[in-house]
Amino acid sequence: MLNRILLICVVSILSLLKADAQITYLDNSLPTDTPRLFAPGIVSDGLNNRDFTISPSGNELFFTLQQPRFISSTILYMRKENGKWSNPMVAPFSGKYRDLEAAFSPDGNTVYFSSDRPLKAGETKKDFDIWKVKRLADGKYAEPENLGSTVNSAKDEFFPSVTKTGDLYFTVQAAYGKGSEDIVECKLTDKGYLAPVSLPEDINTKFDEFNAFIDPDGQFIIFTSYGRADDMGRGDLYIARKDAAGKWLPAKHLPAPYNSPLLDYCPYVTPDKKYLFFTSPRINTALQNIQQKDYGQITSLLNGPGNGADDIYWVKFTELK
Repeated sequence: MLNRILLICVVSILSLLKADAQITYLDNSLPTDTPRLFAPGIVSDGLNNRDFTISPSGNELFFTLQQPRFISSTILYMRKENGKWSNPMVAPFSGKYRDLEAAFSPDGNTVYFSSDRPLKAGETKKDFDIWKVKRLADGKYAEPENLGSTVNSAKDEFFPSVTKTGDLYFTVQAAYGKGSEDIVECKLTDKGYLAPVSLPEDINTKFDEFNAFIDPDGQFIIFTSYGRADDMGRGDLYIARKDAAGKWLPAKHLPAPYNSPLLDYCPYVTPDKKYLFFTSPRINTALQNIQQKDYGQITSLLNGPGNGADDIYWVKFTELK
């Protein structure tokens, strides 16, 4: 009996090590407790790249390439095959409409995203809805499905995030809550989603709260708020946890250098809960120093990450748990 228990423990440990080995993140230099650019020159390349998600298997990732004035917005993806990551490609379900903010379900079989695509061919859609697309057995994706009128409204819905039980969290305009943007939850039942409910005052306030990542186990939430007294600039990251009774505790402001005087948003925690990703338009310090630069140096800096467009950053999450 003892030998059987030891064998089970060894197999479990090897399985965990194998799962960790699969997630290479495109970058051999893992982050510390100081945020750093993610995959510079590949994902963070000087264009307006924002939001990030990676599959539980570690073999597929999505992020959004967006025109700064939101004229266009396209979901990109990369796949790892035979241990090598592909170049960024337009996601099979994106490229025609304004799409953004892809998020894997915890089992990796569904991708949720926000889009202004029409419900029917020939129609014109003026607002953003939450959609989902199922991953097929051959690795391809089915046709996207709108989540319907219980979840979606005549106003914008953004930044979906899903728990292991299927409960859906996302951002809405003032229809349900306290400020001009709030975070809501739609619980999933056997009969479908219940109506959206605004999260309590410990999270939503009279200010703007948006872009919330929900822990797949439902024990913490990370989101951006703009306008609070401790906001360092144009919107900061906050974290809230549940108590033993399952009630949300007051949200806490993440300190510098997680936050900055610029907008810090689109949080995402990896499936192993080791790393926090987020989006920020932080400026390369080389652009701000007073040393004289020649034309080549200036154009190189302006065409690279840290030029004021959105970039994707990552940092160790263990200190925040």
